[in-house]
Amino acid sequence: MSATAFAHRLRVRYHEVDPQGIVFNSRYLEYLDVAMTEWFRWLGWPYPDLVTAGLDPSLVSLTIDWTAPATFDEQLSVGLSLQRVGRSSYTLAFEISRAETSELLATASVVYVNFDAATRRARPLPDEIRRKMLARGSGQLTIADGSFAES
Repeated sequence: MSATAFAHRLRVRYHEVDPQGIVFNSRYLEYLDVAMTEWFRWLGWPYPDLVTAGLDPSLVSLTIDWTAPATFDEQLSVGLSLQRVGRSSYTLAFEISRAETSELLATASVVYVNFDAATRRARPLPDEIRRKMLARGSGQLTIADGSFAES
């Protein structure tokens, strides 16, 4: 996973697979969301703290390509890196692979906009969070397993 700066590991649960034993396609969005949430925790902002600091990301665009299926009880690695940071938005690139073999299963690009619930409009990214995103958004790979990260 050379293109990613951070990876979160998870195990495919039974309720995430279809009758063929393959992860249902919509579950991949959950995997991306969990990895993004854990990435922010790694950056120093558990999700409630993000909202308090003025960042409430809303997904506005998603592109995903599947190359192989994930199946029940497999351990997956959901890697991500910062692709772009704008004034009020950012783009994350994701790679989902089998944790044991590193076989690539899917890639995704997600654009998030910082949403203001009161005005229902985009608002600028908080400066402190934007700086941390840029400083740690790419580079050395960090793996997170569960709710902790190893540097």
